[in-house]
Amino acid sequence: MLDKTGIAKRIAQELQDGWYVNLGIGIPTLIANYVPDGLNVVFQSENGILGMGAFPIEGEEDADLINAGKQTITALPGAAIFDSAVSFAMIRGKHIQLTVLGAMEVSDSGDIANWKIPGKMVKGMGGAMDLVASSDNIIVAMMHTNRKGHSKLLKQCSLPLTGVKCVKKIVTNLAVLDVTDQGFRLLERAPGVSVEDIQAATEGRLVVEGDIPEMKI
Repeated sequence: MLDKTGIAKRIAQELQDGWYVNLGIGIPTLIANYVPDGLNVVFQSENGILGMGAFPIEGEEDADLINAGKQTITALPGAAIFDSAVSFAMIRGKHIQLTVLGAMEVSDSGDIANWKIPGKMVKGMGGAMDLVASSDNIIVAMMHTNRKGHSKLLKQCSLPLTGVKCVKKIVTNLAVLDVTDQGFRLLERAPGVSVEDIQAATEGRLVVEGDIPEMKI
């Protein structure tokens, strides 16, 4: 199965030339490190930067350059820095071609829960609700199961929803899946992972059609 880096590398293959892409907190921030050669992609962070680059080399960090997860980042030539009002105008105005988010749960109808666990401290919802309401292309980067081994791909989310029927694709440590009217459609499996492994780890409806290829990372 994949680690977090492997998930980020696989999602990087979904990028298209000329896209503006928002990267959420967690696994999605790693994607900036693995943009395919020759591809011109502009990364946006909701705290106010357009033109975000890979993580800095140790010792070359600039504490004034951070992403929404408070991690130090680099800025590519031509990058712009602005306030959150401008940032969210870009998001709400549908100027972002792809949004990549982490999640605690995703339902087989495309609902996402990623902002709050009841009874636990939360700093706020951040930009997640704006992103899922405004983006037509949402990929979720997540582990297939939680720390207790329970599936995070469910028939119905148990946590407070961030968005309803908005997720288009999911990349986990086990698989790549599309969200369809019939449920999660299995597209690819991680190296060394069988279809049976994925079926056992998926609580929601899983559609398996024909031979499922192994991911190429």
